[in-house]
Order: sequence, then structure tokens, then C-alpha cells
Amino acid sequence: MKKLLFTPMLLASMFAIAQNSDDAAAKFASTITAKSLKEKLSVIASAEFEGRETATPGQKKAAAYIESLFKKFGLKPGNGDSYQQVYPVYQDELLGVKLSVNGKPFQLDKDFTFTVQSAASGVSNINEVVFLGYGLPEDFANIDVKGKVVLFLDGAPADYKPAANAPTRRGGPTAFFAKAGMARTKGAAGVVLISNSFPRKVATATKGEMYLTKATSSFTTVTVSEEIASALLGRTSTLSIDKLKEVNKGTYYAETKLDVNKVTTNLESSNVIGILEGTDKKDEYVVLSGHYDHLGKRDMVIYYGADDDGSGTTSVLQMAEAFAAAKKKGNGPRRSIIFLAVSGEEKGLWGSQYYSEHPLYPLAKTSVDLNTDMVGRVDTERKTGDTTNYVYVIGHDKLSSDLPIINEGVNKQFTNLTLDYKYDDPNDKNQIYYRSDHYNFAKMGVPILFFYDGMLLADYHKPTDTVDKINFELMEKRVKMIFHTAWVMANRDQMLKRDIPLNMPSR
Repeated sequence: MKKLLFTPMLLASMFAIAQNSDDAAAKFASTITAKSLKEKLSVIASAEFEGRETATPGQKKAAAYIESLFKKFGLKPGNGDSYQQVYPVYQDELLGVKLSVNGKPFQLDKDFTFTVQSAASGVSNINEVVFLGYGLPEDFANIDVKGKVVLFLDGAPADYKPAANAPTRRGGPTAFFAKAGMARTKGAAGVVLISNSFPRKVATATKGEMYLTKATSSFTTVTVSEEIASALLGRTSTLSIDKLKEVNKGTYYAETKLDVNKVTTNLESSNVIGILEGTDKKDEYVVLSGHYDHLGKRDMVIYYGADDDGSGTTSVLQMAEAFAAAKKKGNGPRRSIIFLAVSGEEKGLWGSQYYSEHPLYPLAKTSVDLNTDMVGRVDTERKTGDTTNYVYVIGHDKLSSDLPIINEGVNKQFTNLTLDYKYDDPNDKNQIYYRSDHYNFAKMGVPILFFYDGMLLADYHKPTDTVDKINFELMEKRVKMIFHTAWVMANRDQMLKRDIPLNMPSR
């Protein structure tokens, strides 16, 4: 191997190139201002877009706005000749439902309710149920529920203590979500939850939640009154919840008929994608992502989603404008930069999932995803450290050893924020690592950094998440730091190494 000699002239030349790049980065980062961020966010989080719920007119208006700015900046369409990657969304509508046990009919909302999308349209005849008490993990031990319907009580005994390693997300093992998930994992055909909250004060919604993938088989989910539960357990009189707690676990027989009449509507949503083509490494990619959807409008009240994630969407737009301006002045990136505004995040990371499963650019050639989701506020739960000069960074010690070196380096050089890594703890009870769009890149092996401002409990997923609450000066500083990180990653000689296993527990 030939030895490379670094002469004083060569070293000086290399220093000059690096200095010129730093100067250019600082120059175009200066176009990211509190004023420009506020201008864009005031549109994205406006009443006109009605909270941007996935597969609604408000979301489509937001997509059109983002596309218009990508065009204005001079980005190329990211999907052939289109700026949008459309993906299917489905929604069920209930036309009617009947339930009877041993020939006795029961009424919706008076005696039972059910999840509209969980049951297939048509008649289901159920002749046996497996009663598992509270349906806790230990209740499933040594009991075969494959192909059967599982019946269980709500909650847990007063003295119940979950295992030390039990997951805490969505209420932990005592929550209905966990119980139903356990039953489904073990092959059950459906679950029936016993509740004493009948008759219901709020009618069952005739339209179900939207979903991304059509199920190949139904998994019926029904909540029933004490009277129905007693009938399913072979009792001729109604047992109270306290008496139902005393019933032995096991298989019980009753002739049950569930007759569901529903229709499925095919909807669609989209990711908005613009690309700034690189120079000598244009076939390698840096992704800057953020989700532009939010919760929409409920009972005529708009959930504006200014921070979540209007702030991340605005960050992507502002960085797109800065990088495009740099290219026009002869300072274009070596790698191509993909500006990816995804929808469906609030539904379950749908847009990024669809992109990761149908990538428009090879994930093997994608150096990194820098994901921005909530960077405009101060964490109301932050009790230590500087609350006015920080950002949470997730993913710094995962997948690539290059990540912290670059990110910490540019932060020290340009912005001096406190980079807080608290949510990188594998034992993080909030499981933040799994809860935004970077995760769909990470699970495919693409190095990621996720920038986040924290748990804003006062306004999180509430109509009060509005533009007037945003700290634009702090947001400016955070976005500049992300821009500088992307600048280095787009211009360095090598793609980021993929040299660290993902050390997060399976979901």
C-alpha cells in the first residue's frame, strides 16, 4: 500500500476546504430564522388544515401546501414525476349488528359494544369461550386458546403486582390492549371483555378507526355486560362483577351468534417527498423526515398540532429551503437529500412504514434518517438541567458509532445546545424510541437520530397545542443544529458506518 505524505501545502489546502465548507454551512444555516419558521408553521397549524388528520381533506390540503413549497424551492419530485407517494387507508362503517346468547337477543350499547373493524361482516357462531379470570399473563399459562374466544374481566386484583420486566406502555399488562394482544399472540379467535359500564352513555361509533392493512382474518373484540357474561358462563341469573371474580377459569359452552353488517371504504393518504440531487455521491442519500399529520377535528374542535408535529414539518421545509439555496449558490450536497414529510404517524407510523416497505431510494444506500418530531416547546416534565437550551436526541448510541461524533461536533461548533440522551435508555418507560417515524428506518438497519422536545403533558394531543405556545428562538437553534448535522453527513467521504447492533428490546 502506498504511503500518503501530507505536505504542508496539502494540509493547508485541506484546512481551507474544510473552512470553506464550515463557512458555507453557517451562511445558509443563517437563513433558518424564528421569523421564517413562524411564517410556515402558522400556515401548517392553521384552522384551514383542520388538524391534518390522515386521509381527510385537511391532510390533503397540508400535503398540497408542502408540495408547493418543495416546487418553489426547486426540489425535484421524489416519486418519479410526482411529489407524493400515495398509500391505501381503509375504514369500516357499521350498518347493523345483532348479538344473541342461547337464543336471547341483546342490544348494542345497552348490553354490549364492539370494535367495528375487529369483526368480519357476516354471521359468527360461537359455541364455547375460555374464561381466564382477569386475562393476565399468568392466567394464560398452560391453557390452549388457539382458535377460541377468550373471556376475561377488566383490570386486575387490587393486590396484583406485575413482573419486574413487564412492559409499561399503554397501561402495562393489566390494560385491555395487552390482554387482547396476548390472546391474539396465542392464536385466539377473539376476546370478550366483561364490564359493568352498561348501558353506555355514549353510543358506539358507526365508523371504525382507520387502518393501514386489511386483515387476512378477523379478531373479534367485544365488551359485554354482566348479564351477557353470566349467560356465556352458563348461569341463568346475572352475576355481579364481584361474583364473576369467583368463577373458575376454564371452558364454558353457550350458543352465541354475532351478526355484523358493515362496509369497508377505501381511502388514501400520502407522503410528500422532494429530493435535492447530490453531486459526486448522488446515488447515496440523507433523509430529513417529519410527520405532517395530526389528530384532525373532533366534535367540531380542531386539534392544531403546532408542536406535534407542525414544528417538525416546518423544520424539514426550512432545511429544504436552506439546502436548495446553497445548491443554487454552488454549494450543493455531495449526497442527495430526501425531504420526507410523512402522514399517518399518529395512526401508527403508517407513512414511514409504507416508505420503508416500498422505498423510493435504496435503504442500503441511505446513510441516515434525521427525524424531527416536536422541537418547538420546552418539556413541562423536565426537572433538571437547562430548560431553555436543550433538545432530546434519541438513537445516538445505536446502529452507528459515527452518529454522536458528528452530531456532538457540529453542536459544539455552531449551537451549544444541551444534547440530552435520557430517552435512549432501553428501559425508558415511555418507549420514545419506537414512537416516531425514525423507527421504521432503524428497524431496517438505517442509522437514525431523532430530535424531540419532550413530554408536554399540558398540551400533548390536545386542542391547545397551538402556534402561540411555540418558542421560536429555541426552535431556530435546534433546527440549525439539525441542518449542520445533515450538512456534514451529506458531504463526508463515507456513508455512516453500520457497526452497532440495535440494543433496544423487542416490542
